[in-house]
Amino acid sequence: MKPTDTQNPEYFHKVVDCQYACPAHTPVPLYIRLIAQQRYSDAYLVNWESNVFPGVLGRTCDRPCEPACRRGRIDEEPVAICRLKRVAADNKEDVTARLPKAGPPNGKKIALIGGGPASLTVARDLAPLGYELHLYEGEAKGGGFMRSQIPSFRLPDSVLDEEVGYVLDMGVVSHFNSYINSMNEMLTKGYDAIFVGCGAPRGRDLPKLKGRKEAAAHIHVGIDWLASVAFDHIESIGKRVIVLGGGNTAMDCCRTARRMGGEDVKVIVRSPFAEMKASPWEKEDAVHEGIPIIDNHVPKEFVVKDGKLVGMHFDRVEAVYKDDDSRELVSTGEEPVFYPCDDVLIAIGQENAFPWIEKDSGIRFTSWGTPILNDDDTLQSTRKEVFFGGDSAFGPKNIITAVAHGHKAAVSIDLFCRGKDLEDRPAPMVNLVSQKMGIHEWSYDNDPVNDAREAVPLVELEAALSDRALEVELGFDASSAFVQAARCLNCDAQTVFTASNCIECDACADICPTSCISFVPPAPEEDLRARLTVPATNLEQDIFVSDPLPTARVLVKDEDVCLHCGLCAERCPTSAWDMQMFLYNTTKATPELVEIP
Repeated sequence: MKPTDTQNPEYFHKVVDCQYACPAHTPVPLYIRLIAQQRYSDAYLVNWESNVFPGVLGRTCDRPCEPACRRGRIDEEPVAICRLKRVAADNKEDVTARLPKAGPPNGKKIALIGGGPASLTVARDLAPLGYELHLYEGEAKGGGFMRSQIPSFRLPDSVLDEEVGYVLDMGVVSHFNSYINSMNEMLTKGYDAIFVGCGAPRGRDLPKLKGRKEAAAHIHVGIDWLASVAFDHIESIGKRVIVLGGGNTAMDCCRTARRMGGEDVKVIVRSPFAEMKASPWEKEDAVHEGIPIIDNHVPKEFVVKDGKLVGMHFDRVEAVYKDDDSRELVSTGEEPVFYPCDDVLIAIGQENAFPWIEKDSGIRFTSWGTPILNDDDTLQSTRKEVFFGGDSAFGPKNIITAVAHGHKAAVSIDLFCRGKDLEDRPAPMVNLVSQKMGIHEWSYDNDPVNDAREAVPLVELEAALSDRALEVELGFDASSAFVQAARCLNCDAQTVFTASNCIECDACADICPTSCISFVPPAPEEDLRARLTVPATNLEQDIFVSDPLPTARVLVKDEDVCLHCGLCAERCPTSAWDMQMFLYNTTKATPELVEIP
């Protein structure tokens, strides 16, 4: 196996598992250290640089960072990365003076269709470069599906208004209550580029299920119903409610229904409970609020009597798994199960809908209804001046993915407007800085603590269910936030090895608490992984291999289990090891948006 190329920034980036897993590559350990120091405004701005909506995401993110967290390999519970983000947002000072402003006009005009996270990210990144930005949104306020599909008991309007406002205040020309009916018409308005970030606005239905038409007045598509609640078009629901679906939208529907008058609300889903698409914490919240989740039931018909919906029949199924890991839901052969209800909310998925984009516009689509794009980085459509991002690009994902698309699209639009090659993407900004302050002292706290992860405190259940505008989660207070932040293992403090300084005393291997360092003869990777003191079995995480040492051995470190505690560097008598802080910042159209002192 060849020596590891640590000059490639992606090597150390991958070692910071949480940041690597985040679609927007937010530097998680950096902002968590700032929270531990009670530098909340700085922590907020570190987040804002990457994910644009720290207060929103600190409450609603799908948390792809947390399953990747190295802390979860020690005590099975990752750092509370998401909710710590909220701590920074809730405790920051007024940061408006530190936010960038619109730059001098550059003569280019951009249209942004849809007021959701993708479009707002594009606007945030391009405004400082002097672009004239026109945002078109069908509703009266910006935010897109963050506003219409996330209930206010999870995301207060005040939080969303503030963070949307930060972007709009950068000189964006807002066209609210403006539905776009024709792409061809937009193409005649003199825009240098158009970004489409209108989401996946069509909820899937069950149009062919028996009884669907007859009971239409009491059967609602989930995302449309949530939007109607959010904009106060609906104020109540029947006492008995069935929610169909197993994703996060279904969890929002059932919890909202409880607050809208539903006394007997249940979620009924086709798949096994463990395989539901909803995040585990979303399911926990629903169950906490007294909502049963009934799995392995496939809807058969809406039961209508005397023109009124009275319930539903379901077929009981069981999951059968094949050799290729595919799953088939097979009927158990039992009699259909009847559940009474007054209303049904259908939350079985979303899909793209572009009826306003004409076939002769030059924009082509896949058979799935998603636009054909040059690639995942440029996000450029078959009409060269039109770009897509967020759910409108590849189908329903989440807010943080939409933000990541917005960053990429902003770079592409800037390159396009300047006549540059869109494939020539600017490299990320990276840095490695030694943390040495003495022989055995570092500029960061490297002592791993044994504190457990705490649950975020909640308001009293009766109060929560009586007011749909009351935020359920209270958030961490300062003392709890400090304890939770201290659980971070500082994975961005990299163990950097210099082979020419090594005398092969093996002291680092002796002191390593996880036995992740080994001195072994060189070999192919598969053989090498098996020869280590503790075999490196996680093939998704790299192993570090040094240049050959004087004895013809190599030093190998399993990055998967390293705690970044720094004991190897403290113990080394020749400074062959050093702890160096690694900063990885994905390139934005505007290279430096904020400055953190």
